[in-house]
Amino acid sequence: MGRDVPSVSFTHEDRRRYREKVKLSLEVLAEMLRGSRFEFERPLMGLEIELNLVDARGEPAMKNAEVLAAIAEPDWATELGQFNVEINVPPQVLSGDGSRQLEESVRRRLNRGQERAARVGGQLMLVGILPTLRESDVSEGTLSANPRYKLLNEQIFAARGEDLHLYIEGVDLLDTYADSITPEAACTSVQLHLQVSPEKFADHWNAAQVIAGPQVAVAANSPFLFGRELWRETRISLFEQATDTRPEELKAQGVRPRVWFGERWITSVFDLFEENVRYFPALLPLCEEEDPRQVLEDGGVPGLHELRLHNGTVYRWNRPVYDVAGGVPHLRVENRVLPAGPTVADIAANAAFYYGLMRVLPSAERPVWSRMSFAAAEDNLRNAARYGLDARLYWPGLGEVPAAELILRRLLPLAYHGLDLWEVDPVQRDRLLGIIERRCVTGRTGADWQVRTARALGGDHEALRRMTLRYLEHMHTNEPVHLWSL
Repeated sequence: MGRDVPSVSFTHEDRRRYREKVKLSLEVLAEMLRGSRFEFERPLMGLEIELNLVDARGEPAMKNAEVLAAIAEPDWATELGQFNVEINVPPQVLSGDGSRQLEESVRRRLNRGQERAARVGGQLMLVGILPTLRESDVSEGTLSANPRYKLLNEQIFAARGEDLHLYIEGVDLLDTYADSITPEAACTSVQLHLQVSPEKFADHWNAAQVIAGPQVAVAANSPFLFGRELWRETRISLFEQATDTRPEELKAQGVRPRVWFGERWITSVFDLFEENVRYFPALLPLCEEEDPRQVLEDGGVPGLHELRLHNGTVYRWNRPVYDVAGGVPHLRVENRVLPAGPTVADIAANAAFYYGLMRVLPSAERPVWSRMSFAAAEDNLRNAARYGLDARLYWPGLGEVPAAELILRRLLPLAYHGLDLWEVDPVQRDRLLGIIERRCVTGRTGADWQVRTARALGGDHEALRRMTLRYLEHMHTNEPVHLWSL
């Protein structure tokens, strides 16, 4: 969904033609998979980081157009809300000191962005949900100006036929309605990409599903929404609800949600694209002129534009990506469960933990997913989002154990081994995975720090505002959150 779209209205003919093109693209993808026409995996880290904009008081700043104009760099882009921006970080090799170079590259970009944003009264903030955000900040009027967001908003509400009901029961209760998809803009995340061969894609996707719960537990950073303390990673539940095209009746009938964990382990990347086509009607039925079958028969590489656009409107927590680079097609797993922040160092540690596990788990002789149900993996994600490191998660051979114990006893040793297999510099390996370890030992995640600080300051909006300003001070030091003072 990152592409720009024109401001249009869709006819029945548009939808019919789009459905035919999507199905044709799916058939062409199947032919390409049979023909092994893909570039094999390379150990590259790819990152997308979404950020919030705040003013000098720590309140949301509706200035993304001004900030992006001031930054004026091609790797920066709009996001859904006027208080969001996104940075796309070019892929970096994992081996050697690649993780350090990636971290330094991100810091340089963010520092340069912050310097220019400050010229127009904005500050960049790495956090899962902006603590000072109010309900009045997420109306249709605060959508970004890009026509694709207005069009997406129209199509989701046309499918629903009614307002969004946001209901999250946590420490406090959120029970409210929204007349636009702008509440989704409250969710700011880090997306990790890993290029994978078609033959190994299913194992990598299954592994990513397995570790989604532990990832969220140790990285939780979204405890507040609209002034209420909810889940440790409220972003998970909010994102699921804020893009839901189903009224209550369709939910009762078992229609799948567009923000989706999935419902089964897979045996091929084709399974995921086929599910997308089978279960989800088009939101943006825009067709390109390309005939993908003719391109393939002529020896070229089809863009599969309609299939990719459709895939971009199904928001799996681990999404399959088909892309073409340098005239060669490839596949990626896009991991979407992580919140932004608290610091670049914390983001790099979360990435190292993920990439280390993804080097080991997919090639295990007896894969983890062959010993646990798919529902257990989904329950892990839900429990981790609600309780963070206090969650109890299921793992084969251990049963239900505290998240911190699972990570320390079972997953961190695997991540260390995985980074060794990636040939990551041991100094960088130890520094980054040491951050994960200390979070588990201290119990200090971004969510934990936010909650403790806000409660100590009084728990009201003024406390959230003051906490946000303290957060920003710590964020700019790049000291990992487990070292932040309360």
